[in-house]
Amino acid sequence: MTDKMDHIKKTFARNLRRESTPEEDKIWNALRNRKFLNCKFRRQHVIEGFVVDFYCKRLRLAIEVDGKIHDRQKEYDELRQRLIEEEGIKFIRVTNEEINKDINILFMKIIEA
Repeated sequence: MTDKMDHIKKTFARNLRRESTPEEDKIWNALRNRKFLNCKFRRQHVIEGFVVDFYCKRLRLAIEVDGKIHDRQKEYDELRQRLIEEEGIKFIRVTNEEINKDINILFMKIIEA
C-alpha cells in the first residue's frame, strides 16, 4: 500500500511542477542549478508524505510559497508544517506578494533559517 501511495504523491508532485505559478517559476529560476549558496534545491518535493514547493537536503530546509489556496487550507498547512518540522527540517513560508515585491525577501529568510 505504501508503494502505491508513494507513486500517487510523486505523480501529484510531477503535475504540480508542470502547473507552477509565476512566483514559483521566479523562485525556481533563482534557486536551480545551485545558483544560491551553491545549494541544490528540488521543486515540488515529497517529504513525509507531503509535497513542499522547494526543498534543500543539505540545509534540511523546506520552502512553501503561500498563494490564494493557502487561505482556504490553513489548518492543513499548519499540520503539514508541524509534522515536517518534527523530522528536523526547517520550514519557511514566503507569500506571492513578497516574491513579486522583492525576491531578496526569500533569500534573507533562507539565510536566517
